[in-house]
Amino acid sequence: MELRKCGNTDMELSVLGAGCWSFGGGDYWGDQSQKDVNEVVRRSVELGINYFDTAEAYNDGLSEKSLGQALKEIARDKILIGTKISPANAYPDVLIKHCEQSLRRLDTEYIDIYMVHWPIHPHSIRHFTNDKNIIDNPPDEIEAFETLIKLQEQGKIRQFGVSNYSVDRMKHIRNCTKQIAVNQLPYSLLTRAIETGTLPYCRENNIAVIGYMTLLQGLLADIYNTLDDVPVWQQRTRHFNCRRNELCRHGESGAEEETNQALREIRAIAKDINLTMPQIAVKWAIASQGITCSLVGARDIKEVEANVASVSQPLPEEIVEQLNKVTNPVKEKMGPGFDYYESKTNDRTL
Repeated sequence: MELRKCGNTDMELSVLGAGCWSFGGGDYWGDQSQKDVNEVVRRSVELGINYFDTAEAYNDGLSEKSLGQALKEIARDKILIGTKISPANAYPDVLIKHCEQSLRRLDTEYIDIYMVHWPIHPHSIRHFTNDKNIIDNPPDEIEAFETLIKLQEQGKIRQFGVSNYSVDRMKHIRNCTKQIAVNQLPYSLLTRAIETGTLPYCRENNIAVIGYMTLLQGLLADIYNTLDDVPVWQQRTRHFNCRRNELCRHGESGAEEETNQALREIRAIAKDINLTMPQIAVKWAIASQGITCSLVGARDIKEVEANVASVSQPLPEEIVEQLNKVTNPVKEKMGPGFDYYESKTNDRTL
């Protein structure tokens, strides 16, 4: 497994990381047995995956707890743990308390990469809490990052970073500290908006990028015959017409025609070179300049092994160019914003 330097740190992340959102089970991804989690984590480490990504918001902390249990039999220096603090919990005292709670759930003395899950502002925060007082009086972003520096000095976290931060948001934080190690961002063949400005900015400033939604929550896994077959929780992105799903928030007509066409062409390219759609999607993601690690979830050992097999050989440059061409219509239709769940006017990254 290839290792890539994590920005301006001394850490090296496996090019393929383990997304742990499903761990612990919950409404979004359904049940997930601890036995399967243990086997997935063990096999991942055996195959060279060293980065495991979770968040306090995933399944109300159960993802962190489940990951912690799975890591009990694995030497701590063999793995890197990343988790995220919700923006609603970024007041200095609350942030410290929640960091300590994450440490207990993960059953570890330190967190390798601790990230602010979304930008700290009212519109973002209301997706994490209904408390009007918090929404109307959000944490101060600079104070939050000063607290992260203190946690780093105390040894509770090794590095800190952000998730879903635009260029302007990162510039604001970098007025306070240049120590941002990571920006975790959505990146896949069908979610390419960060190429416009955010990815180049991170590359220029030596900030690692951990890509998530590499398989677009199953859409690029080639497990659905049509968009109608996609589960409702995964039908909420701006690729879908919002009228099809009462859980959808963006209120837009979507990009279903462009998405369907792109999927057909990706599938055809994969068939021509004797690969599956998920293999070609993972290979494409890690081929991008500036991507440090791409996250992929797995429910069992078979899926782990398939994911790892995807990174064994790089894609030829001409195939990368073909994939860029056939997915450009989706990129253009979706626009430069990379909040794929909100309308362009309600983008939480801005």
